[in-house]
Amino acid sequence: MKFILRKLITLIITLFIVSLLAFLAFQVIPGSPATNMLGTNATPEKVAALEAELGLDDPVLVRYARWMGDFVQGDWGTSYSYSLPVQEMVAEKLPATATLVLMGFAITVAAAFPIGIAAAKRAGGKLDKAITVLNQVCMSIPPVFVGILLCFVFGITLRVFVPGRFVPFGESPGEFLLYMLFPALAVALSRIAMTVKMLRSSILDEMEKDYIRTAFSRGWTRVDALKKHALRNAIIPVIAFLGVTAAELVAGSIVVEQVFAVPGLGQLLLSSIGSRDFPVAQAVVVLLAAWVVVVNFIADVLYQYMDPRIRIR
Repeated sequence: MKFILRKLITLIITLFIVSLLAFLAFQVIPGSPATNMLGTNATPEKVAALEAELGLDDPVLVRYARWMGDFVQGDWGTSYSYSLPVQEMVAEKLPATATLVLMGFAITVAAAFPIGIAAAKRAGGKLDKAITVLNQVCMSIPPVFVGILLCFVFGITLRVFVPGRFVPFGESPGEFLLYMLFPALAVALSRIAMTVKMLRSSILDEMEKDYIRTAFSRGWTRVDALKKHALRNAIIPVIAFLGVTAAELVAGSIVVEQVFAVPGLGQLLLSSIGSRDFPVAQAVVVLLAAWVVVVNFIADVLYQYMDPRIRIR
C-alpha cells in the first residue's frame, strides 16, 4: 500500500511539473494570440485591449494559477481561434488518437510475444539470426517513414485503402478500423522490434539461472523449463517496458497522424501551436502527459504485484 501511495504522490507531482512547463513553454513562443486573432494589420491599441480582455497582460504565474485552477475544476478554457470550449474540441479528436494508440499497443503485444519466445527457443539458430537482423532494421526506421511505405504499398499499389481519406467510426466501423490498422502498424513496428529484443534477452538470462539448471537435472526439456518456469519470470521486466511502450506510442501517433490525415489530437496540437491557440495546445499536452504518467503508474503497480521482491523492499 505504501508503494502505491508513493507512486500516486509522484504521479501528481509529475503532472503538476508537466503542466507548469507546458504553460511556460507556450508563453515564450514568439507571437501573440491577440495579434493572430486580429490580424497583422491590427493597431497596437486593439492588440493591447484584446490581451487585457483575455487576461494575457497579467503576470505569467498569475495566469498559470488561474488556468490550473480552472483546469482541475473541469474548465479547460475557450479556443482563441474557434471560440469553442476546449473540452468539446478535445473530445471530438480524442477517439481517433485513443484508437490509434490502443491498436498499436495491441499489435505490439500480439506480435512481440510469440516472435520473442520463438527467437529465444531457437537462440543461435537461423530463425533467431533472421529475427535479430529484422529487428535491427525495424528499430532503425522512423514511424513516419513506415507510414509512407504503408501508404505506397497498401494504399496506392494494392488499393486496400485510400490514403488521406479518413472514414469516421460512425460512418462505417469496419472501414474505420481497416483504415486505422495501417497507422497503428506504422506506430507499432519499432516498438515490436524493441519488445522482441528485450523479451528474448530476458528469457535467455532466466535460462542461465540455477533453478533452470536444476530443472534440467531432473529431466526437464528446454521447452518445458522455458514454458513452466523461465517465461513467467522473464515477462516481469517486459511488463515495465510495455508501460514505456504504451507511453511512447502516443508520441509516435502524433507524427503518424499527419501522414494518414487522421483527425486526432496530434493534428489538433500542431494546428493550435501554429495559430497560437494556447488553451487548446496546453490542454492537449497535459492530457497526453497524463496518459504517459498514468500508464507508467499502472505498469509499476503490475510490476510490483508480479515480483514479490519489490513488495519486500
